[in-house]
Amino acid sequence: MMFYHSSSFYFPLLLAVALLLGASRPAQAQKYRTAAGLRLSSGMYGLTVQQKILPKTTLEGLALAGSREVTGTVLAEQHFGLLGPSLNYYLGAGGHVGNHKDTGAFGGVDFIVGAEYKIALSRFVVAADFKPSIEFNSDDWARFPTAFSVRYILIKDKKSGFLNDVFGSDKNDKKKKKAPSQRRGLFDW
Repeated sequence: MMFYHSSSFYFPLLLAVALLLGASRPAQAQKYRTAAGLRLSSGMYGLTVQQKILPKTTLEGLALAGSREVTGTVLAEQHFGLLGPSLNYYLGAGGHVGNHKDTGAFGGVDFIVGAEYKIALSRFVVAADFKPSIEFNSDDWARFPTAFSVRYILIKDKKSGFLNDVFGSDKNDKKKKKAPSQRRGLFDW
């Protein structure tokens, strides 16, 4: 009996297990409110800023430059926990505008799917994504770039912590504290 030992066999298996585990527990999304950093892709580089607007939703702004063009992109992204709040994947959509040296102004619609990891005991987040786009007024009708981002957490999420809820949480403390009651008189009903 021969057993297949290639890494190409283990990757799909590990990915399937990770997705099942991630889907079986409630997602906490990411562990920060605001993060900013650098984004690198083939032929393009620039800045990325992510801002949490809802418990599992962020807006991401990208300012990118290449040898012949500059672009600005805004994406709305929905985050889903994967093996805990430090690792999550996200899906989203948005749009971009830019200027190419040869063809002038252009715009388009973007989609994004990616994964990000908040490095333990640090304020850094690393992410990898695939961001296909449909172009208008451009020589390229579609693009399919991948990118790598490193962001620094500017504002942490108050609910996140290394030992959060291990020794109790503020939720129980709030229930124990009662609002001060007003004294009532005999005829005050």
